[in-house]
Amino acid sequence: MGKSEPPYYLNRRFDAAGNFLPQPGNTIVSHVLDGSKTQQALVRVREAMMALPHGDRFAYTPVSSLHMTVFQGTIEGRRQPVYWPRDVACDVPIDETTTLFVDRLEGFPSAPELRMRPVEITPLGLVATGATLADEMTIRALRDRLVEPFGYRHPDHDRYTFHVTLAYLKAWLPVGAETVYLPALAELERSFLAEIDVLELGPPAFCTFNDMTEFKPVHDLA
Repeated sequence: MGKSEPPYYLNRRFDAAGNFLPQPGNTIVSHVLDGSKTQQALVRVREAMMALPHGDRFAYTPVSSLHMTVFQGTIEGRRQPVYWPRDVACDVPIDETTTLFVDRLEGFPSAPELRMRPVEITPLGLVATGATLADEMTIRALRDRLVEPFGYRHPDHDRYTFHVTLAYLKAWLPVGAETVYLPALAELERSFLAEIDVLELGPPAFCTFNDMTEFKPVHDLA
């Protein structure tokens, strides 16, 4: 998308003032453990981002909502067949897909421990990958197994980048902003990687949400 157009999620997930808008859905996530060193380090990154020049051009997610998505569920505004259970009409209410997924997940084998390590700090948050190659294979295998109960396989299923979102872009950064952002992000990344070897995440849980500020567990996969 060209920069003559607004950022994609503006007026979809949040407004120009940074207020998050209703966009109900469901998803499987691992929450960042409350009170953990990982959470504290992410809070420092978040605060540093807010203090950067043009930091007001981002909408910041609440600390309590920080999580890593394991498998994307259904969400209002994305009702195409490739993102929807193959045996369910694309116009059914989100709540009905939630009930369907909970039923299908009842017999799903317990999810293994997910060990993830930080890789990169971006203007939008933290990129992560498996702590080891075996850990990466474990989470990829879990995603593969979840295709059956959810009834779809997203186009980016195999190349999906695991991440913890800290912010969404409200307005494009001005030309030349990279001269400030690149060194700042590099220093935040260096500091974070020196402090956190493995992310402290809770077990995967199937959650519902009304917007991007709270993800409520309704079924644990552990």
